[in-house]
Amino acid sequence: MTNFVRITALLCCFSILQPVLAAEAVEPVRMGSGAMTFDTVPGWGLRPSGDSALGPTHGSVVIDNAGNIYTSAQKGVVVFSPAGTVVHSYKGDDYKQLHDMEIREEDGQEFIYGARNDHAEGIKFNTRGGEVVLRLKYPEESGLDLKKFNPTAITVAPNGDIFLSNGYASNHIFRYDKEGNYLTHFGKKGNGMQEFNTAHGMTLDTRYDPPRLLICDRNHEPRGRLVHYSLDGKFLEEVITGLGMPTAVAVQGDYVSVPDLHGRLVILNKTNTIVAVLGNNPDPKKGAAYNIPQEEWVEGAFSGTHGSYWDPDGNLYVQDWNISGRIMKLVKAKW
Repeated sequence: MTNFVRITALLCCFSILQPVLAAEAVEPVRMGSGAMTFDTVPGWGLRPSGDSALGPTHGSVVIDNAGNIYTSAQKGVVVFSPAGTVVHSYKGDDYKQLHDMEIREEDGQEFIYGARNDHAEGIKFNTRGGEVVLRLKYPEESGLDLKKFNPTAITVAPNGDIFLSNGYASNHIFRYDKEGNYLTHFGKKGNGMQEFNTAHGMTLDTRYDPPRLLICDRNHEPRGRLVHYSLDGKFLEEVITGLGMPTAVAVQGDYVSVPDLHGRLVILNKTNTIVAVLGNNPDPKKGAAYNIPQEEWVEGAFSGTHGSYWDPDGNLYVQDWNISGRIMKLVKAKW
């Protein structure tokens, strides 16, 4: 081998390894406070080449019983191991653009429920093979004359009833039984106490007995609030206001993680008091910003925080609304 060939080969190897070396050179960033202190995991979820495995993201995160992390992107659902390697994916028209997801175990199987905003439906599929077992369309039985059905959030009650929010349109929240039959609806668009101005995220708040619906009213004035509704659609209380643009909610024990699209993750305790703020982006031009390419990502600073989920150890997985496709792992700090 000539010296020229040897040098060329070495340069090629260096070019291939450079993104990985760059990722490895990034130091973890500590964020939060007290019991809600976390360290970032630089490069988590990236391919060996150093680029994102996701493509554009505008979705959600859930975790199955085996610890695998599911995150939705425009192209479908990508499944990561806790170490950040891709172990599976669900691609094709059925799995595109799941704006919100919930995961439930039913009769020994795990199912993902998804709200597909641009596809005008809710969906349920099993995690074993991706078989779609239920589709929730606009219920004409509701008697509403809707110009648009654009679901943004979905959750499931203990009895199997399904709640689907039409958050990018009329802001009604529709309730179906476990077979997908329409039962009732509540809410409407507006800025009144019992109205929604973008009912963007929703989950079952298991901190209460009986559990309640915890709903992100993203653009409500004063901007950004969470509200509680009973499972039969009755308004209970305004939980907290002034959260910016809350996009989703995830509950573990007494704590709730709330992504704010402006570029931060807020954590509430059982009294719905803010106990930590993670990843706050100090640059207002890079908050609520989709067009932040991977080369401009900043370790420890979010840009368009959209979805989050807790694992059993209290670690957090956070997805940004992002053109390159960003998901981050935050490991709970050991004291």
